[in-house]
Amino acid sequence: MVNFSFSDEQEYFRAMLREFSQSELLPHYTKWDRENTHPRHLWKKLGELGVNGLRIPEAFGGSGAECVTTGIAAEEIGRGDFNLTYGVMLNALISEILTNHATDQLKRTWLPEIANGNKIMGIAITEPAAGTDAAGIRSTAVHKGDKYILNGEKSGISVATIGDAFIVFAKTDLNSGSKGISAFVVPADLPGVECKGYEDMGNVPIGRGSIYLTDVEVPEENLIGLENNGFFQVMNGFDLSRLLIGLQCAGAAFQSLDETIEHVKTRHAFGKPLAKNQGVSFPIVTHYTQLELIKWQAYRGLWLRDKNKKHSKEASSVKWLGPKYAQEAIHECMLLNGHYAYTKEMPLEQRLRDVIGLEIGDGTAQANQMVIARELIGKEFKPY
Repeated sequence: MVNFSFSDEQEYFRAMLREFSQSELLPHYTKWDRENTHPRHLWKKLGELGVNGLRIPEAFGGSGAECVTTGIAAEEIGRGDFNLTYGVMLNALISEILTNHATDQLKRTWLPEIANGNKIMGIAITEPAAGTDAAGIRSTAVHKGDKYILNGEKSGISVATIGDAFIVFAKTDLNSGSKGISAFVVPADLPGVECKGYEDMGNVPIGRGSIYLTDVEVPEENLIGLENNGFFQVMNGFDLSRLLIGLQCAGAAFQSLDETIEHVKTRHAFGKPLAKNQGVSFPIVTHYTQLELIKWQAYRGLWLRDKNKKHSKEASSVKWLGPKYAQEAIHECMLLNGHYAYTKEMPLEQRLRDVIGLEIGDGTAQANQMVIARELIGKEFKPY
């Protein structure tokens, strides 16, 4: 039996988030970009609604929700404020890492604060010389007494300038490649931690930037899981975040299509509504169809994850094509709305800038195609 329906509880959750997203997020979406500020009060509001703690167990202040339910949150919040979906996507990834691998003390310290929205945590893997090849990171962590001493530079880190702490990945064994990487919880206020922001094209309220680590002393109890096992602890989590990214991008694009459909119904040219022209309606149909395919592949991937079944190629297909199809749809919407859509009076230009950023983050198109090829053709034929 195949069942593509959501439960009554999930439908209620979707309706609640749709109303919140449309009434409280969408009207102010462009404000935070224009002012170059992060709406921390709304991040905390997401915590009150249970969005931040969806993948956190109830024992630590979350709801222990299914991955499919988490996907609903990503899609609906994406309709209102694309940047606040990081409260879903980023928190889900971090929550799973901490829940599955951290000590009880770390869980008690951080998970409830992440769930209620009081604390924002980032994940710091990428470096100037190591992006897609995460195993090539050069940051180091040296065990001395009851501490680890961290040194290095992390780049392109979401919430770098607004985060309260980061999960930092560093080499504890310089000669073992990916098998020599460990993960640590590093509070942003520790001596030797310096965060500098970028002037990004999009995702401005997320505070992306670089993190500099200079002789940062981290208590050994802040080690997550086993030493030299950090790389493998996080890679499975990317399958979740990639599926959620596809849905947050689709949410922003679906909202753009909905707004554009209303526009072409009411805007007249040459004596008739724009919507009567197939040159208008067919592009809308094309983008809607592509986004629907991404949406359902994403939910299928999340369902597979809930069932503990393999879903890496599904996640990579969604991450590869979700942002691509979303930015193409939003771009089309800009054209169909005419010259006003090119101004900052409308949200379309910002949605386009924001979505493009996730064509890069969490794995480029090429990196995800490599994952799919490995799954389809076999690991023995991978190019590295």
